[in-house]
Amino acid sequence: MESLPDWLTPLPDAESMRAVDRWAIEERGVASLELMERAGAGVARTVERVSPDGPVAVVCGKGNNGGDGLVVARLLRQAGREVEVVCSSPPEEFSGDALENLKRLEGDPPLALSAEGSTGARIAERFERVTVVVDALLGTGFEGEPRGVMVEAIDRVNEAGAPVVSVDVPSGVDASTGVVRGRAVRAAVTVTFHAAKPGLWIRPGKAHAGSVETLDIGIPRGAPGAAEVGLLERSVLETLPRRGASSTKFSSGHVLVVGGSRGLTGAPRMCAHASMRAGAGYVTAYVPVSLQEILATAGPPEMMTRGLAEDADGLTAESVAAVLRELRPGVALALGPGLGRADGAFVFARALARQAAVALVLDADGLNAHAGHLGELAMREAPSVLTPHAGELGRLLGIDSQEVDRERLKHVRSAAELASATVVLKGDDTLIADSSGRVAVSPGGAPALATAGTGDVLTGVIAALLAQGLDAFRAAAAGVWLHAAAGREAARREGVAESVVASDVIAALPAARAGAGA
Repeated sequence: MESLPDWLTPLPDAESMRAVDRWAIEERGVASLELMERAGAGVARTVERVSPDGPVAVVCGKGNNGGDGLVVARLLRQAGREVEVVCSSPPEEFSGDALENLKRLEGDPPLALSAEGSTGARIAERFERVTVVVDALLGTGFEGEPRGVMVEAIDRVNEAGAPVVSVDVPSGVDASTGVVRGRAVRAAVTVTFHAAKPGLWIRPGKAHAGSVETLDIGIPRGAPGAAEVGLLERSVLETLPRRGASSTKFSSGHVLVVGGSRGLTGAPRMCAHASMRAGAGYVTAYVPVSLQEILATAGPPEMMTRGLAEDADGLTAESVAAVLRELRPGVALALGPGLGRADGAFVFARALARQAAVALVLDADGLNAHAGHLGELAMREAPSVLTPHAGELGRLLGIDSQEVDRERLKHVRSAAELASATVVLKGDDTLIADSSGRVAVSPGGAPALATAGTGDVLTGVIAALLAQGLDAFRAAAAGVWLHAAAGREAARREGVAESVVASDVIAALPAARAGAGA
């Protein structure tokens, strides 16, 4: 696997973090108790900021995550706060650093949850007054589904009615994947150590993490391990090509948008317009011949149009040949916007995708045409970028969209490997995976994009970047960043996210590239 580029902030998984901790302790001589002390001190500072006054509840497991929580409890008590400590296990089950910090705890001893739930009412009563809850039940190494007393503990945290600060990862969230099986804490803030983890930025885990704060706990520089997942940063824009004095429309790349069907003429038009705003030198829209005049009249005026032969079943084999004749170096193909779901359209899309020896962005009905045929894309000679939402990815993989959303990282990687392509799984946590397993995660934060047509805009942006010579992974990642930044800028201009339409996002692309919406 290739290493992550420097425009991705590494998000190490649980195994990588265990290796980092071992290296710091065993090879660099950092005391594990000192790491725990620093972690607890950082969380305590966050608690004081979230809730400067009032009683605090700290809910601990018996592992190192619980040990961090016990440090928080001790420091807050020393600062004069009233702190209720609840542990999921009795004291005799604690060991190592967690046991040492249990011994150091001053004041009232922790209340241990009963496996029979008999202490639940007492805990609920004590939690009625708290102004903040610290979740230190399950740490980065947790996998699977919480069971037994842990279920009750998570329920008590969620039902306390006060903001929750989670230690390293919300309990019940798989830190490596974001998967949630069964119960999970819903935090207002998650304080994570050394580096954020994938599960804090990938849904459904992201929906449980609240705001994520990364705390330096003193692990020395040079820690081993290479992350396979990274958080997308604005610096990806610094890698984009720039026009110079010797640039021409030819050196800026040519995008061919292929799509459109009766009633769906807006999609190829928006895709083409977005390609122009993203830097393509010129753009040609290939649409059914019966729609060519409509597209040419609707504009934008800089867009060229070509008509494709069609019959009662849709676009024909002759149309495939017509597009192939226009393909040459410096051309990128955007296939699918508004294409429709006629049988002929699907046959056309698969044939063109298979034979086109140029970079390809496949979206909308271009994707639906490949349901059950995803492996065909692996035979392509040129790079491919697929831009599905969960429903489209589910159809490509033969599973339902709910299964995709339960394990987004797993399924986007699976599709990228099967298609030998870069796959962009759209969402607030858009994931960009290549066939080697590398994944870029968008920080999201652009609710204005939740409107019809913005997917066509993203397709046009990525196609433009491919036409300008970027490799597929970089083009997809930069396109996702620009798209989200333009969504935020459009919402700023319109005054409210709910009023944004796709054409507003296109209009905001130049400002997004200049740094607005970051």
